[in-house]
Amino acid sequence: MIVYAAVAVFIVTYGLIATERVHRVAAALGGVAAMVALGLIDAESAFFSHETGVDWDVIFLLFGMMVIVGVLKQTGLFEFLALWAVKQSGGRPARLATLLILVTAALSPILDNVTTVLLVTPVTLSVCERLGLRPMPYLISLILAANVGGTSTLIADPPNIIVASRANLTFDDFLIHSLPLCLILLVVLIGLVRVLFRHDFRGHVDLDGLIEPPASAIPDRGLLYRCLAVLALVMLAFGLHTELHLDPSLVAMLGAGAMVVVSRTRTEAFLEEVEWSTLAFFMALFVLVGGLVEVGVIGSLGTFAADLMGDNELAGVTGLMIGSAVVGGFVDNIPYTAAMVPIVEEMVAATPSSGADSPLWWALVFGADLGGNTTAVAAGANVVVLGLAAKAGHPISFWKFTRYGIVVTIVTLAVAWVYVALRYFVLAA
Repeated sequence: MIVYAAVAVFIVTYGLIATERVHRVAAALGGVAAMVALGLIDAESAFFSHETGVDWDVIFLLFGMMVIVGVLKQTGLFEFLALWAVKQSGGRPARLATLLILVTAALSPILDNVTTVLLVTPVTLSVCERLGLRPMPYLISLILAANVGGTSTLIADPPNIIVASRANLTFDDFLIHSLPLCLILLVVLIGLVRVLFRHDFRGHVDLDGLIEPPASAIPDRGLLYRCLAVLALVMLAFGLHTELHLDPSLVAMLGAGAMVVVSRTRTEAFLEEVEWSTLAFFMALFVLVGGLVEVGVIGSLGTFAADLMGDNELAGVTGLMIGSAVVGGFVDNIPYTAAMVPIVEEMVAATPSSGADSPLWWALVFGADLGGNTTAVAAGANVVVLGLAAKAGHPISFWKFTRYGIVVTIVTLAVAWVYVALRYFVLAA
């Protein structure tokens, strides 16, 4: 009975989020309240459990990067990048979209994808405002690019870190096994975006009189250089966080503190850039999914996938990729991945391959990461960008994003399946 109650609460809550009849934060908090009232979760499981509670590392990573972005905004950096992007695009919308995708994909392997979209979204909004373009196609494109780029390295997406820790995968393992697929998918994504948003990318914008020299956007070069120095150190620390024994959340918080100190900006100036509603939604979402983990729903789904595999490893890979994308499209891919790793570990133990040579681990990585493009709440990058878009006066509905995200997920997942089948089964035979 308790399992059915948890599933019912989750379905109703998700239905309210999907239909947007109730604000997503109110719906998520209402779902948490219902689970508490039914005795499905308590303070211990909600706030202190790594398996079922709020992932505070993610929350403080988000908060720290929001503060950093808030300070950087005062330097004129985003306006500078906007002017530069406009100039490079030559006034062609399709070229601009490609440029933004490439910038996002280039940052994703170095930073996690949530941090990447926090940096790129303000630039995108500024570019679209200057050119009089509708921001929606460009914002959705950068979300898709961030999630695709999230497959590339160990630190590019939280699910990668979770899998790497359990499977003992190294940074180099991701460069060897995952980065080649990311590059292929990036080319596919650019082509897909041009087709999906072809009506928005028509025409040409005359740039005469619309833009000033990019350097004119920087009011204080000294402030910019100090903040860029801190940002460079933060990026370096993200890349070396394993060797430094610092969690990414601590790197973000230390970077936020250093940025505030060197900029001497007012507290109100950078705190007003923090998306409090996004943070609240994340926390409620973690608790909701944690309720499903607590009663064994997500674990049962994984066990079912393991039973389907039997002795057919390719069937296991197929089921894991599709299942991860489908389930991950409805729950955040971070707690889903955490719940799935023990199941996949058992599946791997039943096969002759192990570690980085096991296609099952990569099937989980690719399925969870690429499944993040399925719906508006499937990955952190999606939630963050949609929150920033709404705050800027350009809301993107759940279904508006999902109608494009599902197409991209199906195509990229199919390409990923072919890649895994060829690399680990056909060519390895």
